[in-house]
Amino acid sequence: MPIATVNPATGETLKTFDPLGPEEIERRLATAYDTSRAYRTTSFEERARLLGRAADLLDQDAPDIGRTITTEMGKPVAQARAEAAKCAKAMRWYAEHAGELLADEHPSEADVKDSGASSARVVFRPLGVVLAVMPWNFPLWQVVRFAAPALMAGNVGLLKHSSNVPQTALYLEDLFRRAGFPEGCFQTLLIGSGAIESVLRDPRVAAATLTGSEPAGRSVASIAGDEVKKTVLELGGSDPFVVMDSADIVNAAKTAVTARVQNTGQSCIAAKRFIVHTDVYDAFTERFTSAMRALTVGDPMDEDTDVGPLSSEQGRSDLEELVDDAVSRGAQVLCGGGRPDGAGAGWFYEPTVLAGITPEMRVHREETFGPVATLYRVASLDEAVAVANDTPFGLSSNVWTRDEDDIERFVRDLEAGGVYINGMTASHPAFPFGGVKRSGYGRELAGHGIREFCNITTVWHGAQD
Repeated sequence: MPIATVNPATGETLKTFDPLGPEEIERRLATAYDTSRAYRTTSFEERARLLGRAADLLDQDAPDIGRTITTEMGKPVAQARAEAAKCAKAMRWYAEHAGELLADEHPSEADVKDSGASSARVVFRPLGVVLAVMPWNFPLWQVVRFAAPALMAGNVGLLKHSSNVPQTALYLEDLFRRAGFPEGCFQTLLIGSGAIESVLRDPRVAAATLTGSEPAGRSVASIAGDEVKKTVLELGGSDPFVVMDSADIVNAAKTAVTARVQNTGQSCIAAKRFIVHTDVYDAFTERFTSAMRALTVGDPMDEDTDVGPLSSEQGRSDLEELVDDAVSRGAQVLCGGGRPDGAGAGWFYEPTVLAGITPEMRVHREETFGPVATLYRVASLDEAVAVANDTPFGLSSNVWTRDEDDIERFVRDLEAGGVYINGMTASHPAFPFGGVKRSGYGRELAGHGIREFCNITTVWHGAQD
């Protein structure tokens, strides 16, 4: 795949970039490693000052970088600006909280005495150089939710971003440079996927994090496992949105639309499978389908656009194949189901609702990365849980109910890294984020995320006479 900016609204290639050669990759690896030896000794106060400055710059840059994101991957421009604002918020959150999250831990006096020590504590030390392999769908947020905690923990970062967002990737390197971080603290590697293995195997790289496809995750995990290096993986999802008979149907249907088409449906935590109790199925479906049909599809630079183009022609083709397969096996198209009139050369697809989904359909097992929703009718709580868990993924989940017993059952039995009750899944710096099953392992954000790339070290002092 070429490293290039290709406008998904027009199909036009706007700018291409040459990948880094071996000598430049080596120079950047050496710089990252050398910087890591000094940067790890800086104080939380100094790191917080630098990260706060980066947040201020990002706020200033939001209109411009928002347009760059929209040009490169098609996100509606208002959502792109919101993504920048979210990143600045996360930077400030970690600047404020990292010191307390990584404060020394002190075992109880009884446990210290029982161990034969005069004192003991647990400290959190940085691992060093961390390679981040990141996707295009949230080209700022996916990176910042790694970079902010990693930098505050005293690590340095190497970013291998998706090849279709090179200008956003270069912007991120420049942002941290302008904020005053030492040279080598955060560098972008404009390289193809074939060059990842040699970088990851380099002994100067201590760990890796990847957000992306399941095959990409398997590849990075395999290489890192061979090298015995720590990894965190977030590999996508097919999140359930469960609506029970006691739910607020009006708010559930309204939220369901946003939950499905945020970022034109190209989100790992977007709700994709709508599992609705039979007593409220018809009322929910009518409201949901009507609202999906009313969405504005068009130029992502237009402030009034709800749904922009898919990020790539291949992405749209993959989505079309899933819909066509479902329809050929008996699914009903309640709205959408194809390319909108007047789409031109852009990679647009209509907001689509499919009903009558059965396990034989590919869409039942595979992730729909675009504005396509699937509807399931269930007759009981047990059936709702069973359908929700009938997926190889387990990233997050959404549950709508007023029944406390229902809530406790879903929290206990849903196989997911998050259960969002009477609301939609959204990542926030204060809450851990990640999944189970084929959605990956490890956690980003919150204290759990900042500790993923730390050497958790026991410090034990023997008793002195």
